[in-house]
Amino acid sequence: MAEHTERTERATVTVLIVDDHPVVRDGLRGMFSSAPGFEVLGEAGNGIEGVELAARLDPDVVLMDLRMPGGGGVAAITELARRASRCKVLVLTTYDTDSDTLPAIEAGATGYLLKDTPREELFTAVRAAAEGRTVLSPAVASRLVSRVRSPGNEPLSAREREVLALVAKGTSNREIAAVLFISEATVKTHLTHIYGKLGAKDRAAAVAVAYDRGILG
Repeated sequence: MAEHTERTERATVTVLIVDDHPVVRDGLRGMFSSAPGFEVLGEAGNGIEGVELAARLDPDVVLMDLRMPGGGGVAAITELARRASRCKVLVLTTYDTDSDTLPAIEAGATGYLLKDTPREELFTAVRAAAEGRTVLSPAVASRLVSRVRSPGNEPLSAREREVLALVAKGTSNREIAAVLFISEATVKTHLTHIYGKLGAKDRAAAVAVAYDRGILG
């Protein structure tokens, strides 16, 4: 009996929910609280609160939304990785563009699912994430595979995306250098790499390609 109890306790996956929509948090809490093998430890309304709660509650898995006022998901994942947090982060969002998926995965997310994921698949994904296994929604997995297989689709680095976002706003090289605290020569180097990765010949073409691929949202 004691051995059985110990196995049951080990099998329980503790969860922290981070989402800015109370209705979503309520729905996820109800769903996981009613399912065997899960325990919801807490909820947070943005990434900053999520990092603080993760440090305090030490969950096995953090269900993390990405676009949240007051502290986004990617910054929270980055901070959790910097702190070497034990928890695994499973992104649960409505967005599957390159500008959302790649930064989250680069930041250290264990998995990436969309909010239309069926209930049982979400349970399976959370259990898998708790064991450290990568979990991707079919749409995100397909997107990543396509990028790897397609020449000229090398992903932009975080800094290159920052530069390109400023270019898209009509910012000059000198202004970009001032905003990012780098030299104009470094800005030009980033632009050269961006053009090469996107197969673009100039700033306008790079911005157009980036919007077309969802890199700029």
